[in-house]
Amino acid sequence: MDRNDRKDIRTLTREQLRAFFAERGWGAYRGGQVHRWLWQKGATDFSQMTDLPASVREALGQEFYIGRIASVTSQVSEDGTVKNAIRLDDGAVVESVLIPAEDRTTVCVSCQSGCRMGCAFCATARMGGVRDLSAGEIYDQVTLAEAQSRERFGRGLSNIVFMGMGEPTANYAEVSRAIGLITSEEGLGMAGHRITVSTAGNARMIRQMADQGAKFHLAISLHWAVQQRRETIMPVAKAYPLAELAEAAAYWYARTRDRVTYEYIVWDGLNDTREDAGALVRFCRRAPSKVNLIEYNAIGDARFRAAKPQAMQMYRQMLEQAGITVVVRYSKGRDIDAACGQLAGREKAKE
Repeated sequence: MDRNDRKDIRTLTREQLRAFFAERGWGAYRGGQVHRWLWQKGATDFSQMTDLPASVREALGQEFYIGRIASVTSQVSEDGTVKNAIRLDDGAVVESVLIPAEDRTTVCVSCQSGCRMGCAFCATARMGGVRDLSAGEIYDQVTLAEAQSRERFGRGLSNIVFMGMGEPTANYAEVSRAIGLITSEEGLGMAGHRITVSTAGNARMIRQMADQGAKFHLAISLHWAVQQRRETIMPVAKAYPLAELAEAAAYWYARTRDRVTYEYIVWDGLNDTREDAGALVRFCRRAPSKVNLIEYNAIGDARFRAAKPQAMQMYRQMLEQAGITVVVRYSKGRDIDAACGQLAGREKAKE
């Protein structure tokens, strides 16, 4: 049977696998065995599932295939950051980034090929051709990074951030399933508090995730705390104004007791005034929060330039004086276009 006539078995949940095996009279427990082979043991072929009868393995191969990353091209930055251009089965390209620090290693994963959010300062928004990634395609980025981290740095992953290509809340069903697999003992067994999901500001989904008892951390890409100005660079601000976003952040904290992290880029000549910093301070006071001040990474748009050091320092001082936790994030991987906002599937463009 041609592969196009078969189904990717990794799209089935554990419960669906158990039901499938029960219907065939093979025993529901076999579904659990296959689930472990797929996610915990990383099987790439049914022949590897040696605790299944040969007849069952053959039958599975007739009806299913095991979806996997098609190919990977890696670039290594001078600072040790690794950018992976990952070609998927259908030819779509996504990028993930492995970011080393002195005491930890973080992977930044993508959940879509491209992004529909339209943020003016982000290279991914200019790609077009958006498609959602499956939970398996997200999961594979993590297992790839885990192996690279152990090989290059002698340790496993410390953290996972959904801050790569795409808007996680726009593909939340698959993002949520991927996180479930990553944290499951039948998957990677990573703790939920090591995972951060970022959104451009979907207030409705922030509430929904809180109601569902999310165990991960939440980050919001804010970048301007003045409504009219934020609308000029982030279209999502029109759908979910700052007042509604602040209420959603407060709701998140009330349900999860976990502070929101605001991601905030400071640009020269745009949002680098004391008035802008004061607006951010007032916004942060609406709910317990912390702020990551991010160094801007150019994408070839003259409107956006990295802020001067004194502007970053001014923001930091005003936030600290208000009792708000703040960290200045300096970019890594800029020389290979792997820094924040620079992911754009350029491997595809090269072809």
